[in-house]
Amino acid sequence: MRLFILLAIGALVACAPALRVSAGGPYDVLIAGGTVVDGSGTPGYRADVALRGDRIVRISQTSIPRSAAARVVDASGKVVAPGFIDLHAHLDPLLRLPGAESHIRQGVTTALGGPDGSAPWPLADYLRQAEELGVGMNVAYLVGHNTIRREVMGMADRAPTPDELRRMEALVAQGMAEGASGLSTGLKYLPGAFSRTDEVVALSRVAAAAGGIYTSHLREEGLGLLESVAEAIEIGREAGIPVVLTHHKVVGQPMWGASRRTLAMVDSARAAGIDVMIDQYPYTATSTGIGVLVPTWAMGDGNEGFAARLENPVLRDSIIREIAYNIRTDRGGGDLRRVQFAQVAWAPELEGRTLYDMAVMRGLEPTEEVGAELVIEAVQRGGARAIFHVLDEEDVERIMRHPQTMIASDGRLTQPGEGHPHPRWYGSFPKVLGEYVRDRAVLTLESAVNKMTGMPAARLGLPERGLLREGWMADVVVFDPATVADRATFDDPHQYPAGIEHVFVNGVVMVDGGRYTDQRPGRVLRHSPQARATEGVR
Repeated sequence: MRLFILLAIGALVACAPALRVSAGGPYDVLIAGGTVVDGSGTPGYRADVALRGDRIVRISQTSIPRSAAARVVDASGKVVAPGFIDLHAHLDPLLRLPGAESHIRQGVTTALGGPDGSAPWPLADYLRQAEELGVGMNVAYLVGHNTIRREVMGMADRAPTPDELRRMEALVAQGMAEGASGLSTGLKYLPGAFSRTDEVVALSRVAAAAGGIYTSHLREEGLGLLESVAEAIEIGREAGIPVVLTHHKVVGQPMWGASRRTLAMVDSARAAGIDVMIDQYPYTATSTGIGVLVPTWAMGDGNEGFAARLENPVLRDSIIREIAYNIRTDRGGGDLRRVQFAQVAWAPELEGRTLYDMAVMRGLEPTEEVGAELVIEAVQRGGARAIFHVLDEEDVERIMRHPQTMIASDGRLTQPGEGHPHPRWYGSFPKVLGEYVRDRAVLTLESAVNKMTGMPAARLGLPERGLLREGWMADVVVFDPATVADRATFDDPHQYPAGIEHVFVNGVVMVDGGRYTDQRPGRVLRHSPQARATEGVR
């Protein structure tokens, strides 16, 4: 019996993280004298935070003796917060840039990859490679609808056969079993744009059965925005799955102000029991491939189908008219100057310049039709990433204030010298803290931190992350509320932010006094249906 009791106690200790953590010293790190904003949305308070190993072991409003720690970080006048969680990150370069410096310098300690319908596949193989290589921040992934549709159906512009749908359902189930957090769609992109709502509902049900979420790049964010929000809500209702309207925005001047209606739709859906939330980046410009200006029907069967249609004079004329229409009313903003090249492998001299500049460089009159011809050329030469200056600040602020909106970057991992990216790749989180909290008071500090930490952690079901709690994981950021700011601009994007002074990932310092340390303490986070968190949601 004595042996049995000892074994039982040992098993309890092994299974319960809280029992493994001793609040007494010595500590590895003491973050002393800062204002703790714990991620829950409640008011900040002065406290010392002690770390040991990968855990927060003590949070004390009474000063902890500095002699109790191997290292002391003086946080006087600074904010101590949970590491930021980026719910929409393009982690494609992770195996090439495993340190994730462009994200970590923003204070991001966890990022969700695989958005907009595109994700690594097979997921298990990719996650294993990431673990073997070592990563600078924690990463989680979604299953990409476009990725699995392409696996099963290629670029076919049609509904799946019953057998094809079953195969796609099996791939979603496989991805969820391998640790995905849910399903993402990019219904504006190919081949997802060829899908109907019932296909997405069927696949979302598979993700829902495994405890996953659904994130949606809406089918349209301009003239068709309201119908597209309604579609996402309907998918959530039919599939019984939590929904995130990802990088929610209102594209194009004809639709500016429509966020009033989309946010009311979210409120109505939630009142009806449909779990809908939002993520958003804090800029008035979007960024994606320039092919977004091309009508979907023209891209059926991929580049070969596109080329064949351009050979037909009637179809080519229709394609040019529709691209010109999109330049005038949608992603083009009605002005070729609003379309700015970001990455152009076949003409790097265009990076940072606009579609207007390209026309002038060619000696062409910068009309919408000429812009359409240049878009066709760009697509046929391999494509290009572009920045589209087509959002209105009032919509950005209105969406940001909504109680169900979380902050995310829609940023891709990068490093100085690579193209001319959107500044969100470097500055999303500091921009919110500096401009929208300190300078303009759009959000309170506590609300902003909650939107960056507790809310996304709860949405993802991340256990022991997203809040500063004793016994929880030591993902911590220390920033100066007086100086935190984004430095990246649309003219000069390759600039790291100011005011992010210390970043700890699983207890390891990744930014130390503003200096990046280039270590690999991050972890691959595989979703478990039993691990869904709720604390942190307001």
